[in-house]
Amino acid sequence: MWMLAILFGMIFGKTIIHSFLFGRVLRLKMFRDEQGSWMTMFLTVVISLYLFSHIYNMILYFFYSDTNYIINSRMSVTNSSVMKAAACGTWLGDLVTALMVTDVMLQDNIYPEWAPRLRNIWRRSNTGRIFLFWAVSIIATAVVLTLIISDWISWDKLNQDFVATTELSRAFLAAFILVMDLLIVMQDWDFPHFTSTLHVNLPGFRVATLYCKFADFTFSGKWFNYGIIFCVMTCDLNMLKNQIFYHPSVYGQYTGPDDKIRTVNDKKILKTRNHTLWSWETRNTLDETGKPLYYQDMVMNSRYVGYPLSVKWMAFIPSVIGMILFVVVVSMYGRFPPLLQLDHMNKRQDMGNRTPRRASATEIM
Repeated sequence: MWMLAILFGMIFGKTIIHSFLFGRVLRLKMFRDEQGSWMTMFLTVVISLYLFSHIYNMILYFFYSDTNYIINSRMSVTNSSVMKAAACGTWLGDLVTALMVTDVMLQDNIYPEWAPRLRNIWRRSNTGRIFLFWAVSIIATAVVLTLIISDWISWDKLNQDFVATTELSRAFLAAFILVMDLLIVMQDWDFPHFTSTLHVNLPGFRVATLYCKFADFTFSGKWFNYGIIFCVMTCDLNMLKNQIFYHPSVYGQYTGPDDKIRTVNDKKILKTRNHTLWSWETRNTLDETGKPLYYQDMVMNSRYVGYPLSVKWMAFIPSVIGMILFVVVVSMYGRFPPLLQLDHMNKRQDMGNRTPRRASATEIM
C-alpha cells in the first residue's frame, strides 16, 4: 500500500503539479523543463502517504475488524526524541545551506571587487575547497548533534529566568525563523527565475551538475541547495504550528501559580493518559514524606500564560507577510509571458526530437 502511495505521489507531483500547474498554468521560470521536479515529488509523496494511510484505515474499518493493523499516530517514541530529531534535521539543512551559500559566493565573479584575494585562493584548487567543505560539515555536525542529543547545553539553564518566554513569544520566534528561511531563498541573485549563466561547481564536488548513469537523474546547483531549504521550511512550519496549538497537558506538563511549566517525570503516571493526574491541584498534594508531589517534577523557566488562540494566531502575521512578498515577486519577475511560454515549449519539443548527446560531468568542467 505504501509503495502504491509513493508511486501515486511521484506521478501526481510530476505530471499534475510540476508540469501542468507550475509549468503550463502558472508559467513559473524556476520550474521550467525538469527543474524542481524532485522537490515537488517529495512534497506530494509525503501528502500521498498521509492520505493513503486514511484510505488504508477506511478499508480495514469496513472489511477487517482487527484494530492492531490500524495506522495511528502512536510511534512509541517520546516528544523529546521527536523534537531532537527535528532539531538535528533543521541543523543539517541550515548548515549545508550556509556552506553552500558561502562556497558559491567565493566562486562567482558577479562582484569582482569583493574579497578578491580570498576568492582567488578559494578558486585556485578544487581539492582544498572540497576538503574544507566536508571537513567543516563533518566536524560541525558531530559537535552540534552531540550537544543536541546529550542535553549538555540547555537554554533554560543558560537563561536562568533572565528572559522568561511565553507561548506567544515562542510562536513569534518560530514565525521569524520561518521568515528567515524564506528570505534565504529570496536573497539569491537568480531569484525568482533561477536562471544562471555562471559556471559554479556544486559545494563539495568538482562538477556543476550531478548525473546518475543508471537512471535519468540530474541535480543542478540551485535546486540542490534550495531543495534542502524547502525541506527545512516544512520542519519550521511544523514547529510554528506546534507552538501555536501548544498546551502543557498534552505533553505531561502543567503550570503552577507562577505560570512556570512543570514536567512530570513519573512514567507510570504518564502512561495512564489521565490529564487530571498532572494538574496543579493534584501535584500540590503531599506524598508519604510530607512533601508536595511537584517536588519530584522538573521545573522550567518557560511560562505558559494561557493566551487564547485568537491572540496566538497573530504569530502567523510575519509568515503571511513574507509569503505575500514571495508570491508578488514570483508573479512579477518569475513567470513566462504566454507567448514566450509557447515558444519555450516548442523549443523544448524540438530539442527532444533531435535527442542531443548529453555532456558528461568531466566535459562540464
